[in-house]
Amino acid sequence: MSLLLNHPSKLCFRRPVLVRSSPRISDAFSPSFMQTPPCSILKAVPCGGDLGRLKVLWDGPDPVNYLQKKVPMELMNESEVIGSSNGWVATLKDDGILRLQDDLNPCASDTDPKRIPLPPLVTLPHCQTKLVTNVSMSSSSPEDEDCVVAVKFLGPQLSFCRPTRSKYGWINVKIENSCFYNSHVMFSKKDQMFRLVGSGGHLVGSWDLHEYKHSPKLQKLRFRNLPKMSKAKRELMDMCCTTEYLVESESTGDTFLVKRYRKTLPETTKEMKTEFLMVFNIDQKGNAVYTKDIGDLCIFLSKSEPFSVTASSFPVDLKANLIFFDDVDEFGSASLEDSTIHSENSTSSAPYQIPPQPIY
Repeated sequence: MSLLLNHPSKLCFRRPVLVRSSPRISDAFSPSFMQTPPCSILKAVPCGGDLGRLKVLWDGPDPVNYLQKKVPMELMNESEVIGSSNGWVATLKDDGILRLQDDLNPCASDTDPKRIPLPPLVTLPHCQTKLVTNVSMSSSSPEDEDCVVAVKFLGPQLSFCRPTRSKYGWINVKIENSCFYNSHVMFSKKDQMFRLVGSGGHLVGSWDLHEYKHSPKLQKLRFRNLPKMSKAKRELMDMCCTTEYLVESESTGDTFLVKRYRKTLPETTKEMKTEFLMVFNIDQKGNAVYTKDIGDLCIFLSKSEPFSVTASSFPVDLKANLIFFDDVDEFGSASLEDSTIHSENSTSSAPYQIPPQPIY
């Protein structure tokens, strides 16, 4: 078992088309569906006091937008919700306490919501813990005995905590390589590691929970099968802001590197538009092979931890070989087969995509 998990004493370490309301998830989906399709959080509509009625968008036999589920309106505050993983959102207020909440999970109870506070954050020298890149969890619930939560802060600090043993505090890591300062953290269930991909996508750092070290295991990626591009396209890509994501498929065991290229709109200095998306399939030898075919999969990118699903596991209107993306200023989808991108610019205070959730 891992040092992190078993030796806590050493811790230093798409948008809406209005359909109808649904009072319960079970009213919206046939009992034959054991889980919900993935969904996007749209907003909460005020319904009295500090509560709002949750509005989501998902693919299903009977798409539902408005739910009767009530959630705190403060979760629509972009400055307080810092990330999401496996249907849980993480909030961080001025008190320095990170809290995990299941309020935005459409299947979770709104009469008995779960709120799990973690220990006060510790800021390493020459680091900061106010701005967060994203949050990742090693299992579906922080209440699981072996669950570890990872928080990637903007800059050098990466922090880990096991909620069921939160009294032991955080494991804090200062990353020396600056290419990881803006990286997103993800958890590989296949390899039982937290991973970061460096800026440009040439380097992957992994923290092995079974052999904890402050220095990550590093893997250099070699790009293969790169497509031919015109000079104009290369110049446009050079003008874009690039974000790299690592996404793992539980059904196929594949690990994908997704590179998203966004450019500021000429008529504004605030909104950005996705110009290109490139996907690479990473093999065990570190070859990142460019592909336009991820098979029967869809990939979801947002302020949540990235995830993928098998399209055929859900109703037919969830098409395969697509990437869905949701951001504070843009939402849309991209077809890998023909490289077409359909997106709209729209302000969102809760750009979180929720992976499939079990229906009870």
